[in-house]
Amino acid sequence: MKHLVALLCLCATPALADDFSAGSDAQSWGLPGERPARFTAKVVDVLCTLTGDCPGACGGGARQLGLLRSADDALILPNKNAEPFTGAVVDLLPHCGGMVEVDGLMIEDPAIGAHNIYAVQKLRPAGAADWTNATRWVANWAKANPQAPDDGAWFRNDPRINAMIGATGYLGLGLETDATYLKELFP
Repeated sequence: MKHLVALLCLCATPALADDFSAGSDAQSWGLPGERPARFTAKVVDVLCTLTGDCPGACGGGARQLGLLRSADDALILPNKNAEPFTGAVVDLLPHCGGMVEVDGLMIEDPAIGAHNIYAVQKLRPAGAADWTNATRWVANWAKANPQAPDDGAWFRNDPRINAMIGATGYLGLGLETDATYLKELFP
């Protein structure tokens, strides 16, 4: 796994030298190392691109998708969309294998090991006039979880997340560890 991460970092290295902020309307999140970035790219299945393991339709949403940037063939990893705690796969999947123009934030912060972390805020097919906000994830989640309450953030109502917290605690280290931590944090 660490070799795959190193390979991914090497694939995306050209972004360090280029400025893709021209024409970007990306909204700042106030993150260290964030830069607006707008560019055209091919939507690809990252594992397929790196290994040749290529199921149809980019894995149907079960795979991490990437952006093979046209300007320099850098493989950019869009691990975030414009919604809280959601990824970009749902927004990119309809464009699998196609060219898109994306606008968002590239995050580079060597102090925390962040390299070419990209947050897609909006996208459109290459050459199209109208942008689409990268906000499809929560609507898709709501359709898949009709029994979940619709008040508050999706992640507070997700049955899978709540089951994991119930079994292993908020820290994932067990309920006893959570109880000890909370007593120390809030005496």
